[in-house]
Amino acid sequence: MIELPVIPENAPFSLDQRLWLNGFLAGYFARTTAPAPTEVRPAKPAIPLLILFGSQTGTSEGLAKKIAKEATTRGFAPRVVDAAQHATIDWKSETSLFIVTSTYGEGDMPDNAQSFWEWLQTEAATALAHLRFSVLALGDANYAEFCAAGKKLDARLEKIGAARMFPRMDCDVDYEASAKQWIDGALGAALQSLDLKSSSSSFSSSIVTTDTPSEPQNTAPTEPANFSKTNPFPSRLVENLCLNQSGSAKEVRHFELDLNGSGLAYEPGDALGLMPLNCPALVQDILVKLGFKGDESVKVNNAELSLREALSRHLDVTKPSNDLLALVAKCAPNCELVPLLTPGRSADLKNWLWGRGVIDVLEFLPAPLPAAEFVKLLRKLAPRLYSIASSPKAHPRQVHLTVSAVRYESYGRARKGVASTYLADFALEAESTPIFVQPSHGFKLPKNGDTPIIMVGPGTGIAPFRAFLEDRQATGAKGKNWLFFGDQKRGTDFLYEEQLTKWFNDGHLTRLDLAFSRDQVEKVYVQHRMLECATELWSWLQEGAHFYVCGDASRMAKDVDVALHTLAQTAGGLTADAAANYVKKLKTEKRYQRDVY
Repeated sequence: MIELPVIPENAPFSLDQRLWLNGFLAGYFARTTAPAPTEVRPAKPAIPLLILFGSQTGTSEGLAKKIAKEATTRGFAPRVVDAAQHATIDWKSETSLFIVTSTYGEGDMPDNAQSFWEWLQTEAATALAHLRFSVLALGDANYAEFCAAGKKLDARLEKIGAARMFPRMDCDVDYEASAKQWIDGALGAALQSLDLKSSSSSFSSSIVTTDTPSEPQNTAPTEPANFSKTNPFPSRLVENLCLNQSGSAKEVRHFELDLNGSGLAYEPGDALGLMPLNCPALVQDILVKLGFKGDESVKVNNAELSLREALSRHLDVTKPSNDLLALVAKCAPNCELVPLLTPGRSADLKNWLWGRGVIDVLEFLPAPLPAAEFVKLLRKLAPRLYSIASSPKAHPRQVHLTVSAVRYESYGRARKGVASTYLADFALEAESTPIFVQPSHGFKLPKNGDTPIIMVGPGTGIAPFRAFLEDRQATGAKGKNWLFFGDQKRGTDFLYEEQLTKWFNDGHLTRLDLAFSRDQVEKVYVQHRMLECATELWSWLQEGAHFYVCGDASRMAKDVDVALHTLAQTAGGLTADAAANYVKKLKTEKRYQRDVY
C-alpha cells in the first residue's frame, strides 16, 4: 500500500496552489503506481464521477468524452451528461462533478447549458451544495469575455456551497496542453478528496478493461479515427465558385473539397475544421518590418522551422496576443496602447484593436525583436470551423462549404480573413488543404423523416440547410420543409437560387420566405417574415416541427429568438412567461436548435 504525498497546510502556498499540487501528485502517483496489466489483484468498486458538458460546436462534448476515457483508466466510473439534461440527474446521489464548457458570443452560455445555468440561480440548486467540483473552461482570449461561461459556473457552484476540489482552468483556442494538465490534476484531486490515497495502487486491470472500449488493432491508414484535429486529412479543393452576381457588395463562395481516401464521415449539421495558411503578403510585410529574411531558424511546437514557415503555417499573425501587447507596452511605455491595457478598459482595448493586427502593434517597437523571442509572443494558428453545406448521401466523396470572403481596408492597409481568403485565393493551387470533421450532436435533423422542419438561415447561414434539404431529398423524407432566407439584394445575393427555386417548384421545399433587406427603403429581415406568417408558423410548431437557426449570434439569432417568443404570444395566445417556458421546452426537447457564431 502506497501513501500518496500531500502538501502540508503550513506550506507557503495559497489554497488553490495546494489543491493544484495535491491533485497533480495524486494524478501522477495514480498513473505511476498502477499495477502491470498481468498483475491480478482484487477489484475495488469504481469511483462515480459525473462529467457535465456545455457545448456549442461539439468541442467541449468531445473533450468531456476524452476525460471520461482517461478517468476510467484511473479507476473511476464516469458518466458524460449533456447539461441540457440536468433535470434528469439525481443530484443527491452524486459526489464528484466535472464541468467542461465553452463560451460563445459575448460571454454567453452554450445553448445546451443555458437551462442549467438558469436552474443554478434557483433555490433548487442547493441540492448541489454537497458536491466536490472542478470546471474546465474553453474560450478565445481574443474576446473580452474570455471563458465567461466557465467562470460563471465555477463562481456559482462555490456560492451555493459546493467544494472546489481543483482550481478552474481557462483554456484558449489552443487548449490541448492546458486541458491535459487540468485532467491530470482534477482526477488526482478527486482521488484525494475521497480519501482514497492508497486506491491508486490497488485497482485491478479488470476495472480498466471492463469500462474502456477496446481500441481497434491494425487500423488501416484511411480509417476515420486516424484523421482528426491533431492529424487533419490533406484534402484538395476541387471547386471554387462565387455565388454572388456582378454588382454585389459581398463575396460569398461555394467550395468543394475532395474526401477520396480520407475515410472521413460526416452528417448534415456537422462542421468542417480547416487549417489555413496565412496570407504570404502579410507574412512578408512582418518579416520586412522586423528586419528578417525568413530563413532564420526558430522553434515552434518542439520543431525546428524556418521563420517564414512558422509564420505561414503555424502562428497567428493577424490578432496580437496578450503577451505581445504587454511586451510592446513595456518597450514603448509612451505609446497609445499603454493606457488601454489598464484594468477596466477591456472594452476600449477591443475597440482599438478592431481593424488592427500584429503588424500594427509592431509599429510601436523602438527596435526589432529577435526571431526566437518574437515567435514565443504569437498564438498558435487555430483551425477554422465552417458549417457543412452538403449531404454525404448527395455527394459521397465530397464536402461542400459556403464561405464569405472577408476583405476590407482599415488604417491604410488591406485586411483579409485568414481562412476565407486562403480558400478563395490560394487553396485551388495549394498541394493540399488540411481538414477534419467536427461532429455536432446539438444541430441535427429529426430522426423521423416525417417531422416538419423550419429553417432560418440568412446569408451564409444557408449552409447547413442546403445540407438538410439534400439529405431529406436523398432519403425520401416526407416531412414538410420551410426555409426563411435573406440577404441584401435579390438580384445579386440570392445564394443557391437555382437549387432552392427548383426544390420549391418540385414541392420538396414546402415554403420559401425571402427577406432581401436592401430591395426597398425599409429594411426587411428574416425575423420580420416570421412575424408576417406567425399563425402558420405556430401551426407547424403545434404539429411537432423542429425549429433551426444558423448565422450571426450577436444580432440575427437574438432577433429571431425574440420573434419566436413574440409569435408564441400573438399566434399562440400565451402570456410572456408562458411563451418563455414554451421556448425553453422546445430547447429541452431538442426541437429548437441553433448553429450560431
